[in-house]
Amino acid sequence: MKQLVDTVVSELNQILLGKDQQVRLALCGLLARGHLLIEDIPGMGKTTLSHALAKILGLSYQRIQFTNDLLPADVLGYSMYDKEAGNLVFHPGPIFAQVVLADEINRASPRTQSALLEAMEERQVSIEGETRPLPQPFFVIATQNPIEQGGTFPLPESQLDRFLMRLRLGYPDPRAERELLEGEDRRVMTERLQTLLPQEALDQLQAAVHQVKASPALLDYVQRLLEQSRRMPGLMYGLSPRAGLGLLRAAKAWALMEGRQHVLPDDIQTIFPAIAEHRLEQGESGKSADRVRQLLASVSVLE
Repeated sequence: MKQLVDTVVSELNQILLGKDQQVRLALCGLLARGHLLIEDIPGMGKTTLSHALAKILGLSYQRIQFTNDLLPADVLGYSMYDKEAGNLVFHPGPIFAQVVLADEINRASPRTQSALLEAMEERQVSIEGETRPLPQPFFVIATQNPIEQGGTFPLPESQLDRFLMRLRLGYPDPRAERELLEGEDRRVMTERLQTLLPQEALDQLQAAVHQVKASPALLDYVQRLLEQSRRMPGLMYGLSPRAGLGLLRAAKAWALMEGRQHVLPDDIQTIFPAIAEHRLEQGESGKSADRVRQLLASVSVLE
């Protein structure tokens, strides 16, 4: 399995240069059945990453451009009267795809943002009194512009907590940027990508995550991190039980990607910033990274 995962990561690294850790975390989030929030300024490769990931995994892909006039029906779908059928016919929205890119999600109104809540948590949507299941796997990748930019609406905590991870791609290093300038158009390269991990193999990997073991001592370490986050000064609340479950699930996925059937404290520490930072922001931009470092430094692996 590790060799298969490494092949996927290597191929993605040909598209998104110099971002190996972010690529691995994105794949980890998918294997852990979570959702991914990418926060960065425009032009950093957020859309490229989502499209390339869908192509390599052979999954259906839809991109939704969030704007301030977008309505929930534009995301979920709507029913329209069909004269030939003589009744209402449901027209599914772009949410009915296996990989959904919610581009610039914080440019839409809170009402439209909330249209994703049930889909992300329950893998279904309720429309006009009927519950409709979403495709499996179902992976939302949302991009978010920095809140300092104009025309943005902050994501509420209830929505942030539904994203397993938040990543920042950042600027490429000089070597990767030079290769990008001299190389082929990334959109053309993405279109040529072949499926390397068919859905059957992806299903097996996602199922294998649940078989990875976490020792009682490691669970104690996770609990201490959660408890310490709830005692931190300056925070209204700490990490939720959902965050704790997501942390453990993602750590198991990371261990599996490393070729192991057990979780190590290093796995927790590697993925913890991506799991915790957006949940500990709480209106104070830029402080969550320091809080995460304090948490990791103040909580010992062994009690």
